[in-house]
Amino acid sequence: MLRKGAKAAFQGAAVASRTFASGSPKAAPERLAGPPKRPDLFDLSLTDEQTMIRESVKQFTDDVVRPAAAKADEACAPPDGFLERFDELGVRLMAIPEAFGGMAGERSPLTNVLVLEELARGDMGLAFAAAAPLAVIHALVDGGTAAQQAKYLAAFAEEKPFAAAFALVEPRPLFDAHRLATKARRSGEGFVLSGEKAMVPWAKSAQLLLVAADLEGAGPRLFLVERGTNGVTLEPDPSMGLRSADLGRLHLDDVAVPRDALLGGDEPALDYATVIDRARMAWSALAVGCGQAVLDYVIPYCNERVAFGEPITNRQSVAFMIANIAIELDGLRLVLYRAASRAEHGQSFRREAALARAQAAEKGMEIGTNGVQLLGGHGFVKEHPVELWYRHLRAIGIAEGGLLV
Repeated sequence: MLRKGAKAAFQGAAVASRTFASGSPKAAPERLAGPPKRPDLFDLSLTDEQTMIRESVKQFTDDVVRPAAAKADEACAPPDGFLERFDELGVRLMAIPEAFGGMAGERSPLTNVLVLEELARGDMGLAFAAAAPLAVIHALVDGGTAAQQAKYLAAFAEEKPFAAAFALVEPRPLFDAHRLATKARRSGEGFVLSGEKAMVPWAKSAQLLLVAADLEGAGPRLFLVERGTNGVTLEPDPSMGLRSADLGRLHLDDVAVPRDALLGGDEPALDYATVIDRARMAWSALAVGCGQAVLDYVIPYCNERVAFGEPITNRQSVAFMIANIAIELDGLRLVLYRAASRAEHGQSFRREAALARAQAAEKGMEIGTNGVQLLGGHGFVKEHPVELWYRHLRAIGIAEGGLLV
């Protein structure tokens, strides 16, 4: 014990008496650089252009989308001039290549995700309506033939925008996007389409439809169908949520379309499974935006709501529920951004898109339910928007197609 005590005393004295000599300083301090960036890792920092686009869409959402949401839901249609107001942002032209009158220099799924997320923060139904024509444009850019692009992209680039829709969902239980009941058969120099589609936006005004059908001997394919074609009927069919997108049901009664209606021709450049993956990322982006709206609303409400002499956020059950919304929302956003980033860099993103879609369907519905629950009786009435967001988020579990990123 004496030996150990003496040793500790000498060590303490040595530490206390230690002095550091001043060296010769360099002109600048030395810093260690991080490891080199790897192309297989995604970067969450946005470019200056993405930041600018996001801020512009955010302003549009706050000024136009959010104030119009309730009335659009009651009317089951977007307000008059909505597509024109959205078009002022320039998102349509930024999706069309310069050769056809647009301004697009690159294809950025991550930027498209950011746009959808901000729009859905205002209203998911109006976001669906605003982005529906963009889905058809993206499909034409990614997989259209030269003739199809010259015919339709040039029309999309004209001064006045027009409504278009991607029709995929079918009104039957356990719908599988890879097993379609809508059929297409070859007939002479073209095709004949038969079947029925649901959840088609712009039921009253869509002029061009991108229809998914099972082509005999070739599996699921996409067809460009003009509204005025004989046998095409698109009638309003409002649902529980997404009512402001002017949802409708599409009937195809032996619709004859020419040979060049088949997107990409006989040897498509765009894989159908990739279309489904991109659509699933789009719906996940809508879930993130709407979930963010719920979180932004319940925090101040619960902080200001007083019960038993104190804010209800002082109760752990309330605080934990709000924290869980934030946790699940961040988790969904991260897996979605990773999927979009991989798609943007030409890497496989099927697994990440599937994870985002599954997370959006389960946790999105949970966020909507908890948003209503946190407001108690107020969550059940239309005075507060959480009941609308709840109805929107319920659609994530059944929605397919309609959008592309």
